[in-house]
Amino acid sequence: MSYRVRRLVKSLAVRMNTQNACRIVLGLIYVRNKAQDAVPRAGEGHGEGRVSGQLPSWRWLVDQAAKPSPLGPHVWRCVSTWLAPVLRTEDGDTDQNFVPSLPPTVDDHLRTLITEIDQADRVVELLEQCLEELSAAQARGGHYFTPRDIVRLMVEAVAPQNGHRVLDPVCGSAGLLADAERYVRERTGLQPNLLLTGRDLRSDTLQIARLNLAARGIEADVGSPTDSLAQPASDSYDIVMANPPFNLSDWCAAPPRGDDPRWTGTVPPRDNANHAWILHIAHALAPQGRASVLMADGAATGLRPSEKRIRERLVREDLVECVVALPPGLFPHVRISCCLWLLNRDKSPHRGWGAADRRKQILFVNARTAYETMAGSRQRRLAADGVGRVLRTLSAWRGAPTMQGEAPARYENDPGWCTSLSTAEVADAGYVLLPVVHALEPADEHTAARERVEELKWDLYGKFEKSHALERDLRRVLDEL
Repeated sequence: MSYRVRRLVKSLAVRMNTQNACRIVLGLIYVRNKAQDAVPRAGEGHGEGRVSGQLPSWRWLVDQAAKPSPLGPHVWRCVSTWLAPVLRTEDGDTDQNFVPSLPPTVDDHLRTLITEIDQADRVVELLEQCLEELSAAQARGGHYFTPRDIVRLMVEAVAPQNGHRVLDPVCGSAGLLADAERYVRERTGLQPNLLLTGRDLRSDTLQIARLNLAARGIEADVGSPTDSLAQPASDSYDIVMANPPFNLSDWCAAPPRGDDPRWTGTVPPRDNANHAWILHIAHALAPQGRASVLMADGAATGLRPSEKRIRERLVREDLVECVVALPPGLFPHVRISCCLWLLNRDKSPHRGWGAADRRKQILFVNARTAYETMAGSRQRRLAADGVGRVLRTLSAWRGAPTMQGEAPARYENDPGWCTSLSTAEVADAGYVLLPVVHALEPADEHTAARERVEELKWDLYGKFEKSHALERDLRRVLDEL
């Protein structure tokens, strides 16, 4: 978000609250993007968010902002009218509380905000940055928004094709679904024909997802609030992408049932949803389906018998294509180190994937150092050349052309960066799937010591996070006594 708009959001949040301020800004950005060329409609009655006599255009709102009269009611009217169809649920209801009331004390801020949004060149980028701001305000580390650098890696690693059925079972703001559409459009030069499906547990999150997709003109099935882990997906999908909450405890009300087809013989632990998510996603894949899933490091190394059995099952069934160790500190509010898991039901040579036969093989990529620090902050992000290097490594391993259409490069193991192992070798290593264990650098005591300290530091941060979460849960239980 431009510095001026971010400053205005923070100033507006002082007079409302951060969530409501971000919702107003999201609504204004949506109206600016969709309603700029709207013209008044005559004869429309009240109801379902429509304004009697006209559907307010963006230009109308800009004109109102230039007048000295109260502006809040006009903003509320315009945003509510345009968002009504977007926020309408499957049963026809519209949540009128999404757009908050606007006190007179925010009129001057709204005037400046409308002017800034009106002058913005890249409105969709402004929308993404506002979603990031809202995610930061929620302090849930990606509850609404997965950072764009990670989204790009997740989408391009699974390479959706036109006509694919794409699922995000924990879709948040629907950034992964939107980027899948972007990827196919850029690759084909055509209007994508993807069947996009998003599911999430929270109704307010689904509202944000609908708004984000509608602002881009993307059609998707974003249904009613759904607990994806409660039952298997009703359909199979060519592509599944997900950034589920890390280490979610008490994810089911009762112990997982052994007759659930997702975890036949490998029931996941009840106190940590990581492996439940992996098995849920694997079960949703079509015969040539692929998936990209963000997982806390613990999912690759957990020592409990149930966790090890699940990893063993995934390896024996040849579902794991690649695991990428990502740099720590990529999420503002989650200190836990994480990996990107790529699952694949068919690693034989085929169109849309590659010419190499990688059955019974797994690629490990150690991208722990592939980050850069954002200017003016201590926040990390994936470096652009790091994302490109991971994707080039994947393409070479698969025997696929590069993103630029160049002929496939020859894959070679690169100590400290990547290594390809047979599933038998992974079994001999105890089914540990953490890349830093396999993609080792040449012996260097000083480098190894530094990396070990870094690993321990972020592992400790993760334990702090879990400790705080347990404390919050315990306090809530005690308060309810």
